Amino acid sequence: MTEAGRAEGTQRFRLDGRVALVTGANGILGSRYVQALAEQGAHVVVADLDQDASARVADQLSRTSGVACMGAGLDVSDPASVEGGVDAVVRRFGRIDILLNNAATKGDDLKALFTPTVEYDLAVWRQIMSVNIDGQFLMARAVGRHMLEAGCGSIVNVSSIYGMVGPDQRIYEGAEYLGVAINTPIVYSVSKAATHGLTRHLATEWGARGVRVNTLTPGGVESGQNDVFMRRYAARTPLGRMARDDEMVGAVLFLASDASSYVTGQNIVVDGGWTTW
Repeated sequence: MTEAGRAEGTQRFRLDGRVALVTGANGILGSRYVQALAEQGAHVVVADLDQDASARVADQLSRTSGVACMGAGLDVSDPASVEGGVDAVVRRFGRIDILLNNAATKGDDLKALFTPTVEYDLAVWRQIMSVNIDGQFLMARAVGRHMLEAGCGSIVNVSSIYGMVGPDQRIYEGAEYLGVAINTPIVYSVSKAATHGLTRHLATEWGARGVRVNTLTPGGVESGQNDVFMRRYAARTPLGRMARDDEMVGAVLFLASDASSYVTGQNIVVDGGWTTW
């Protein structure tokens, strides 16, 4: 490939002047996403529950990237918070070009989250669903109005491998997360499976009006699991390890940018091969 060809290919990933709203932006993966988007020239809206923390991250991004960024205290499960937050972004920047629907929750009680299915509390189910799927719908609805009016935009809904396949129960004996015995709870699997339906529906409804909608499906990321879990997970993965927290960034930039201008309704799986067998 010529130097000109390489430069043209790289340029398609640039996001100069675009406005990217990232929910769950202060989490392990969210913090990587906002940094990468800003480095590619986007005005990043750092949206998470904690307004002060989001503002601090946005200020740091502005200083390091040289582009104006914004912090937003936003609860994706609250329709009023979503509508107010999106309106504030549009007032500040005039538009939203990219929505990264990344927010998810483990709830208030890890032990309750990991309760076996036959004992699962409906209140916990509803709390998780209110963020993991209701929140994605509310954000897509609010941001989608502005994208449809503008005739362009990219929405990336974040799912999980457990939205595609059932959890391998064999890896959980003796497994812990932050000191709590874990499994993959049914509410997580169901909420992440729903993301795929949301993506496909919006892609077909909004595609002719210039709005692309895709799913990013990460595999397991090292984030506080004990050694037992990490070893078993690695043994079940063709690449032989869990993901690092920066290994979803390339797929996010692809889906957010013109590099994927003819891609919609798709599921980009970054899982080290987990779903291959």
